[in-house]
Amino acid sequence: MRRVALAGATGLVGQFLLEGLLADPAVSAVHVFGRRAPGVAHPKLTAHVVDFAALAALPPVDEVYLALGTTIKVAGSQPAFRAVDFDANLALARAALAAGATRAGLVSAMGADSGASVFYSRVKGELEEALRALGFAGLVIARPSLLLGDREALGQPARLMEKISMRAAGLLAPLIPANYRAIPAKDVAHALLARVPVAHGVEVLPSGAMQQAG
Repeated sequence: MRRVALAGATGLVGQFLLEGLLADPAVSAVHVFGRRAPGVAHPKLTAHVVDFAALAALPPVDEVYLALGTTIKVAGSQPAFRAVDFDANLALARAALAAGATRAGLVSAMGADSGASVFYSRVKGELEEALRALGFAGLVIARPSLLLGDREALGQPARLMEKISMRAAGLLAPLIPANYRAIPAKDVAHALLARVPVAHGVEVLPSGAMQQAG
């Protein structure tokens, strides 16, 4: 029976991670960490409203899923963006490792590269490198392209490129290489849920692989 920590449960991918973990009979406890509770009640679920900059010790866990993310527009500045996408995710990963976690799953992004000139991609790449250095027995990094899903239903601002991709997906998908096609958020979640429990070493999942699994 696995005990799991999850950050970002109210997000586009995180909602499907939470749904899948609660439905998994091999998961005995799900600890959700965030700035607000997910608004879901379940016997397995414990919600922790936290400040990631001053994170207390976690209860014992076996896995951690990191799905925290924002945009520079929503965050308001590059430092505020980094505080969420890098600092908060890394803080939970370190705390989970100290609490016994041996495996981790990360929602990163296509083009993540610590040497990238684009700030967004650089921060994503720096987080990947920092997680690799922690030494989890298994680390699964999902690198989706544009995510498809209903952000407005989650109280999040819609993203123009995602809206365009949703409309064009049916017509143009066969012409676009698999790793560049927009991908449903639920496919990203399902791929992580399938791979994290059995991961050994570092595994990187591009969009094409996740869509096939989905």
